[in-house]
Amino acid sequence: METKKYVLEEDFEAVSQADFIDWDKLKGKTILVTGGTGLIGSTLIKALLVANDRKELKLQIFALVRSLEKAERLLGKENDVLHFVQGTVENLPAISTSMDYIIHGASPTASLFFVQYPVETIQIAVKGTENLLCLAREKNVKAIVYLSSMEVYGAPQADTLIPESQGCTLDSMVVRSCYPIAKRLCENLCASYAQEYNVPAKVVRLAQTFGPGVLRDDKRVFAEFARDAMDGKDIILQTAGTSKREYLYTADAATAILTVLLDGLGGEAYNAGNPETYCSITEMAQMVAGQIAEHKIQVQFPRNEVETNFKFPPSHHLHLDVSKLEELGWKPTRNLKEMYLRMMAEME
Repeated sequence: METKKYVLEEDFEAVSQADFIDWDKLKGKTILVTGGTGLIGSTLIKALLVANDRKELKLQIFALVRSLEKAERLLGKENDVLHFVQGTVENLPAISTSMDYIIHGASPTASLFFVQYPVETIQIAVKGTENLLCLAREKNVKAIVYLSSMEVYGAPQADTLIPESQGCTLDSMVVRSCYPIAKRLCENLCASYAQEYNVPAKVVRLAQTFGPGVLRDDKRVFAEFARDAMDGKDIILQTAGTSKREYLYTADAATAILTVLLDGLGGEAYNAGNPETYCSITEMAQMVAGQIAEHKIQVQFPRNEVETNFKFPPSHHLHLDVSKLEELGWKPTRNLKEMYLRMMAEME
């Protein structure tokens, strides 16, 4: 299995060498990244630091973080390029410096959090996003990108590709809907700020994203499957496993976000996923048990789905059409098996 150092360094190098990203637009610019210690935020920042060095971009990167200790552990100490802003998006601290670009990725990501703290899930999303859009307007930024989710499409049941124009059927009286409905409202805030105030706000609807940087104790399904494979334990599904969706590798998410930031249109949304990864939860579990664990473990199905599925979204088929993003030159690079192997290399 690939080593942690090799995997991470290769990913950051790959992002910095992506030839479809217009790096010249970043020269001498200042970028604010919220959610700086999250999986996507930290990957983005570390890749930008490598690109800054390789391409002599003379960037200034500001990372909004809750914990300075965690930020230093994940990103290293502050220096003449990297700066930490301690605070939260919902109580955004004053930022006196000028700003060229904003990437807004701060958000809860755990399904259990959504059902235990639905009010907070909504407040963090809506208050935080409005604060960042106000900041973008105040600083007259060149672009702000909001990181949304494929969950905004609700629970479609067909395998047909989903374009950005497709609507959804979310039940507003189901508490678990707090997350995708809040995301939809934030998207509409972006569109509204773009139209009313000419803020160049753009949206990236990410498929479920993972890769190196996912913590070993992460509660999300892909991490649970990885742990089972590493520990030699059978995979026990908590639902019927019929939901189908796309996935996205962390480094591919980083290049997608930078592509939209620099070349996407204001007031527009872009799907970001790897169509080759489209599969059901059961199919992914079987791939892990067979190809990753080499058939040394099995997949077990739940005896009683009703008691365990309250924290998950309803059964869905989220097959994203990414042609709009691909028209900007972006392309995904890692398939599902590679995503697992590279994530597990760092977990170990």
